[in-house]
Amino acid sequence: MREVLDHCVGGHEIAVDAGTQILQEGEATGRLYVLIEGQLQVLKGGTVVATIAEPGSVLGEMSVLLNQAHTATVHATVASRIYQFDDATLFMRSRPEVALLVARLLAQRLNAATTYLADIKRQYAGHGNHLSMVGDVLESLVNLPPSNVTPGSDRQPDPRI
Repeated sequence: MREVLDHCVGGHEIAVDAGTQILQEGEATGRLYVLIEGQLQVLKGGTVVATIAEPGSVLGEMSVLLNQAHTATVHATVASRIYQFDDATLFMRSRPEVALLVARLLAQRLNAATTYLADIKRQYAGHGNHLSMVGDVLESLVNLPPSNVTPGSDRQPDPRI
């Protein structure tokens, strides 16, 4: 994703200390961030799901593209530098190359998720345990109609079911 950095000229560069929160899950900011250097941690529901250290990594793109609140919390684990774009939609519209790079990134993530789930489905086919629902998850990912859906949990059932 280093290519993204070539398109960030004019972005607001900010330095953040270790521990600084950049995005808050559930908050809508309309902002997009690009990592210049450092290390960031991504948490979903308080669970660490990724550590990001590659320059050019994009943050906040899902919120912007889905026009909804951020889907994760991100904070710096070491002193870091990032570009901040306050109007991410305008930034991506004015630089279609960035939008294409973000689309590729999201396609890679979806491919990795569906490949992983397909592997789990194969491994646990016919076991009759809770992993047998992986087929339903895969079907949902592939055929999900566009909508503003907040996935549920055991405490908050998915309203689509």
